[in-house]
Amino acid sequence: MWIKYYNGCLFHKVEKDFLAQTGDPTGTGTGGNSIYKFLYGEQARFFEHEIRPELKHSKKGTVSMVSAGENLNASQFFFTLRDDIDYLDEKHTVFGMVEEKESFETLEKINEAFVDDKGRPLKNIRIKHTYVLDDPFDDPPQLTELIPDSSPDGRPHDEIVEERLEDDWVPLDEQMKPEELEELIHSKEAHTNAVVLESIGDIPDAEIKPPDNVLFVCKLNPVTEDEDLFTIFSRFGTVTSAEIIRDYKTGDSLCYAFIEFEKKEDCERAYFKMDNTLIDDRRIHVDFSQSVSKLWGQYRHGKKNQKDKGGCFKCGATDHYAKDCNGEKDGKKYVLKDENTQRGGHNNHKYDMVFDEDRLDREQKKQRVHAESTRKDRDHRDSDRGHHGSRNNEEERDNKSRYNERERDHRSRYHGEERGHKSRYHGEERDHKSRDRGEDENRRRKEIEGREYKSRERDECGDRRREEKDYRKGSGERDRYKHHEEHRHNRDSDERSHRERAGRDHRR
Repeated sequence: MWIKYYNGCLFHKVEKDFLAQTGDPTGTGTGGNSIYKFLYGEQARFFEHEIRPELKHSKKGTVSMVSAGENLNASQFFFTLRDDIDYLDEKHTVFGMVEEKESFETLEKINEAFVDDKGRPLKNIRIKHTYVLDDPFDDPPQLTELIPDSSPDGRPHDEIVEERLEDDWVPLDEQMKPEELEELIHSKEAHTNAVVLESIGDIPDAEIKPPDNVLFVCKLNPVTEDEDLFTIFSRFGTVTSAEIIRDYKTGDSLCYAFIEFEKKEDCERAYFKMDNTLIDDRRIHVDFSQSVSKLWGQYRHGKKNQKDKGGCFKCGATDHYAKDCNGEKDGKKYVLKDENTQRGGHNNHKYDMVFDEDRLDREQKKQRVHAESTRKDRDHRDSDRGHHGSRNNEEERDNKSRYNERERDHRSRYHGEERGHKSRYHGEERDHKSRDRGEDENRRRKEIEGREYKSRERDECGDRRREEKDYRKGSGERDRYKHHEEHRHNRDSDERSHRERAGRDHRR
């Protein structure tokens, strides 16, 4: 303590209702050297235990050495924060006690400190100074060289932990009166809201302030005009703008206005003189403007770093004032798009301000897009119609070719059967001996032909059903189907009559 080694040391570990540890100049809990290292070198960094069985950790406020192992004591020590911690007995060297009447209040404050997950207080707790009141032992001669000229103050030079709230930090509610604290809180909330508005793009700057050369005038008579206000307020100085705010649909006055002066002093003089005066039988109220809409408009239109040079409030020109205006409006005015709807509405637009010519261009573009869309739809329908027509023609040609093929097949089978009957008849006439054999062959042939005929009938029925489905689409197709049925009926009648004649001839 003579060399003031503990001055500024942090209580780097506090465990509630257990102990509070300090004595490490680095503040990490891993450093610290005994006095013997400074006297005799690195090999004397630690010293041995001095344990006495009668000295126990039975009372709150017991002071003991922190050891890194058996006989490894350096500079760190701890205070017990409750009674009867007997499992520390004969493991740590007890060398002091805190006087109950004097310092228990300080121990209670340390015990109630807020700490992190490693036990370090969130608000620093330091040893300010150390004093030796009584030293019964003789000092080694080398110690005199280590005693500093003055007691060190503040944090130790070897401290390497992160910075936290210092022990002299006092909360605002303890430093200020309630009224002052409330005003400060409101001010910080307003600044926070301004920063949020700046971040989302609603205002150009969080520190933006209303202009101090603009007056806000309210409770006006609806008949009061801009020129009237310009004339009345011009007696206090040069007025660069006098604008009554009006309903954008009807143009009726909303009974309040903004008066902008060239100089701040003229604005202040008008404020003191014009408040609660009569204009057109109305007692007006005047105050300094709290609006930043004009500054925001300048910012949005790329005039953030330009000074507003004023100008005529009638035509918008900056080279003259309203009193010198000839009434010709050559400046562009903004209009509200009257076809706008809220986002998600009919045209998926949002409310905004545009130029007249911009609206005209947009209308022309919409018309071009509509015409292009109509043309594409028409071309698409025409292509579909042509595709369907060609497909119908191909189907009709296929049906005709199938019908002609079936007609040829029927004719060839008919003529072939007729030739076969004739040949069988002449054969029977030439050779009566082979009649029985010819009759058997003829019977078998007839059976085969019957089966083939039934198969053809089934195929033809299937074809007729398909042809009925295909040919029912038009009157012409129905006529062709009727003609085909008549032809089939005639052919069947011919075949039956031929078979009957052949049978009669055979019987004869």
